[in-house]
Amino acid sequence: MGQGQQEKVATSLAGAVSEEISASLAPVDAELERRYPGDPGTRQPVHTVYVPGDAFAADTVRSWGDRALAALDEHAPDAASFAAVLGIAEELAEPVHARVRAKLEREPIEDLRVDFEDGYGNRPDAEEDTAAARAARIVAEAYAEGTAAPYMGIRMKCMEAPVRARGIRTLDIFLTGLMEAGGLPGGLVLTLPKVTYAEQVTAMARLLDAFEKTHGLEPGRIGFEIQIETSQSILGADGTATVARMIQAAEGRATGLHYGTFDYSACLGVSAAHQASDHPAADHAKAVMQVAAAGTGVRVSDGSTNVLPVGPTAKVHAAWRLHYGLTRRALARAYYQGWDMHPGHTPPRYAAVFAFYREGFEQAAARLSRYANRTGGDVMDEPATAKALSGYLLRGLDCGALDNGEVARLAGLTRADLESFAAPRRGDLTASA
Repeated sequence: MGQGQQEKVATSLAGAVSEEISASLAPVDAELERRYPGDPGTRQPVHTVYVPGDAFAADTVRSWGDRALAALDEHAPDAASFAAVLGIAEELAEPVHARVRAKLEREPIEDLRVDFEDGYGNRPDAEEDTAAARAARIVAEAYAEGTAAPYMGIRMKCMEAPVRARGIRTLDIFLTGLMEAGGLPGGLVLTLPKVTYAEQVTAMARLLDAFEKTHGLEPGRIGFEIQIETSQSILGADGTATVARMIQAAEGRATGLHYGTFDYSACLGVSAAHQASDHPAADHAKAVMQVAAAGTGVRVSDGSTNVLPVGPTAKVHAAWRLHYGLTRRALARAYYQGWDMHPGHTPPRYAAVFAFYREGFEQAAARLSRYANRTGGDVMDEPATAKALSGYLLRGLDCGALDNGEVARLAGLTRADLESFAAPRRGDLTASA
């Protein structure tokens, strides 16, 4: 066929066939959109800090930052010593150290949960009532004054019979206090712990629905995290993955799945000395969580380490190395969030996160630039890879590991460009796969 000559196109199927197939798959299309809407595109915090309800105060966020900076000054006063402790590459030592210090000065906590569960325990009702009302007042004031963490909320007691009424009352007091102080903040996050049955998740959803109706709020305004702390939440008695049913039982309100390292380990009989987020039992649970949450818009979070960086410098360094290693391990496994239980956990947390993004952002930016400009290269990237590359850069920007200017310079893309690649339409991901 000569150049420029039009190719003959022939088909065999009547148009009605395609229409009939599309009609037959319409329910599946709707189900895909409902169950798997994709990532919400909002910022995900790199950690959640738990503070007992009686210890939470107006200066908690600033106090954590000051204590973390003091720990750095005492145990790793400069970039070289900090990098040597954690094994950070020499070329990253200065930028990581500088950004960790800046983070602790500007935004020491990304997500704070006032704890009324294990960290608080069982108290007289009047005492917990007062603490819940106080937490609401402090959180509302922090948002009004601009001193709040980006995300804040409470962890109530679970839906099991012995503490159910107490948990519901604490949640009611806290949310009502926020409403009376001016309304629910945009960064509100609630955590439901020790979930075993999907019906407990449905009960939480109905509870929040009732609160919304009482206050004339938009349906679905209040979401919540589901804490995975029991074996039954991973594998049900019928052999199914309970956690997948829990996401659906939340009726669109589930925002996250948080792994509870120590309760889950104890539930499986793991001895105290081996209860850790890198135990094989933990890896199995988190892999099931990850697959169940994929595409649903529900984020996953790792748990914590109970080894506190306190005492002499050698002991602090050992705890920092442990926490740094566990955080890097989680990041490589696409667990971008974890728990921090002590101010001294934040320096290695932020160091691990910043090193993770800074050591790979130039390559990621270059690959995404080549993909966007269709200039090729030594790797053939597809839409799904572009989504992962842009997501990586956006996470780095959100936490402060990267700057908009340096990403734009290397990738030639704006944040809006990155967001468009991070949230492609479903068909775009499959068209060239």
